[in-house]
Amino acid sequence: MRLRNKPWASEYIAEHPKYVIPNPQEQKGNWHKLFGNHHPIHIEVGTGKGQFIVEMAKRNPNINYIGIELYQSVIVSALQKLEEEKLPNLKLLNVNARDLTEIFAPSEVERVYLNFSDPWPKKRHEKRRLTHKSFLTIFENILVEGGEIHLKTDNQGLFEYSLKSFSEYGLLLTFVSLDLHNSDFEGNIMTEYEEKFSRKGQRIYRCEVKFR
Repeated sequence: MRLRNKPWASEYIAEHPKYVIPNPQEQKGNWHKLFGNHHPIHIEVGTGKGQFIVEMAKRNPNINYIGIELYQSVIVSALQKLEEEKLPNLKLLNVNARDLTEIFAPSEVERVYLNFSDPWPKKRHEKRRLTHKSFLTIFENILVEGGEIHLKTDNQGLFEYSLKSFSEYGLLLTFVSLDLHNSDFEGNIMTEYEEKFSRKGQRIYRCEVKFR
């Protein structure tokens, strides 16, 4: 993915600390205080332009959502959506997913969403895939017992790799679809990428796994 540089992004993010939380490590173990309730926390790792997580927050006011996005030039699009909607149950973090254990305490998160993550198809980049065992260890650390990962992708190679990685890690597969948009699955919320790919007739893969 080629990122369009937005030189104003850093300043814009800094102007909205209510939505893009600065120094999120300071909230570790206390995210319920920031949200002002004890509702479950769901995070999306690689939230992109924010269409999915904004809509999820609108539909589920009794769940707190946190969008994780590394690139400032991307997260500003999610920020603009959030600023318009002013959802009290959604926050954004401009951080690297490898740092999640510094941001969330053990068992502080109930669910992780991975939507159309970079497949990093070259073997030498395997450890960058968000379903590599190193990331699964991070997710396991911050998730509650029985916490879930929900994965969606258009990339068959990444999907097959992920299923194998989940299995080898000992995760329980609770849902799988090899063609989501031609299935009876209800309540699917599409990302910007998903809309683009589905218009081209590409198959969308989805699965849910649970830590035992």
